[in-house]
Amino acid sequence: QVQLVESGGGLVQAGGSLRLSCAASGRIFLINVMGWYRQGPGKQRELVATRTSGGSTNYADSVKGRFTISTDNAKNTVYLQMNSLKPEDTAVYYCKVVTGPYDVDYWGQGTQVTVSS
Repeated sequence: QVQLVESGGGLVQAGGSLRLSCAASGRIFLINVMGWYRQGPGKQRELVATRTSGGSTNYADSVKGRFTISTDNAKNTVYLQMNSLKPEDTAVYYCKVVTGPYDVDYWGQGTQVTVSS
């Protein structure tokens, strides 16, 4: 089994910054993809950003230029640096890890990010 522990959420004013962290532990042979998703009030869960083991990144259009995903492979940790936050970024942010060799998904418990106007 794989456990994901997220941290870094909170309340911030519009224009501010937050950094989310997600550390994976347990029976990990290989991590193929690490990423962040979010679910706002009354909305479906959506992709925010992902990063493959090869370093390729993918961002939602709504966060491009403001958010940056990075990883520390030695620590099996993924980060999300969020700058220029907007009220519409308010959501529960979930970490997701895809492990190899069979592409099994694991999700974190979620961390609340609230951006006040």
